[in-house]
Amino acid sequence: MSDLVIRPVLTKRDRKRFVDLPFRLYRDDPNWVPPLKREALGLITPGKNGWFAHAEAQLFLAERDGRAVGRISAHIDTLALTMPAGQGFGPGVGQWGLFDAEDADTGARLIATAEQWLRDQGMTRALGPISMSIWEDPGLLVRGHDHPPTVMMGHANPEYRTWIEGAGYAAVKQLLTYDLDITKEFPPLVKRIIRSGEQNPRIRVRTVDKSRFDQEARIILDILNDAWSDNWGFVPLTEPEVRDVGVKLKPIVYEDLIRIAELDGRPVAFMITLPDLNEALKPLNGSLLPFGWAKLLRWLRKPRVRTMRVPLMGVVKELQASRMASQLAFMMIEYIRAASVANYGASRGEIGWILDDNQGMRSIAETIQCQINKVYQIYGRDL
Repeated sequence: MSDLVIRPVLTKRDRKRFVDLPFRLYRDDPNWVPPLKREALGLITPGKNGWFAHAEAQLFLAERDGRAVGRISAHIDTLALTMPAGQGFGPGVGQWGLFDAEDADTGARLIATAEQWLRDQGMTRALGPISMSIWEDPGLLVRGHDHPPTVMMGHANPEYRTWIEGAGYAAVKQLLTYDLDITKEFPPLVKRIIRSGEQNPRIRVRTVDKSRFDQEARIILDILNDAWSDNWGFVPLTEPEVRDVGVKLKPIVYEDLIRIAELDGRPVAFMITLPDLNEALKPLNGSLLPFGWAKLLRWLRKPRVRTMRVPLMGVVKELQASRMASQLAFMMIEYIRAASVANYGASRGEIGWILDDNQGMRSIAETIQCQINKVYQIYGRDL
């Protein structure tokens, strides 16, 4: 076997090869969803991803005879370094991600290369895979390889788990997604809780106003940064990141699928639901040319989907230990469930990811009879 060479990504051509590699490695995997290459390039390019305003990264390619056989990113989020150590990140903790390899030896050497880069930057611990922000594509898929991921969720070769654990890593956190048949009505107890909320004059659950997109995004961001601030792995979303996410997600934002709950006129909770864009992206194989753009635009005008995904939900911290928190959650879930079925033809919902120790959200999911369908695992190791 030819010698393996691992080198840093330095040029635009290198970045393109970095993005192209998974298309070869996963071409025979029916459950891998090819991302749009333009979006994947934007993720790893400073100036096109607001995360780089508070983070730095080095990408690496592994090659044999000039052929790409593996890739990895090593990165440091300066905001993550300021977080409490008990929440997962903190001083000295770097990350790696965007990990793919053709074989175990290549995978091991890529991880070692990322670790050495982190050591050279003064890091003493590594978490991975996190690709690249905790808000983007965290964790390695360890359960649920038998069906495709929904929008903004990852997929991976099942062998990667053995390779990562073989490199000395131990699981530190699991991220769960829950599957739900949304054509069925909720249990009687949940219906009673919703009716009670509807009779409470202090509560208003409204749709978002897309014509006020920036203002609505600010309301949601404020609730999110408060609601999630004590969670494992939390890093506050910044204005540049919100702008980038807004540009990316605005085409799949539909007013009846995003709800804001108000208590006495003050926004205190939100729920974001997205039609599963992956259903439209999968046939495009990463490109909008020559006719993919027309197909995607037609889909975006009035999506008809099987699956809806709830990527984010939050209730302000002051209410999280109260009955009101679950009541608001059930109300938002029910209104969006009904809209998803009636207006988009959806039959399935996916909620997550949810941290394995988030008992409040797990209880809500289980009460409406959700079942865990995918598990993602984040690993850690002292350097």
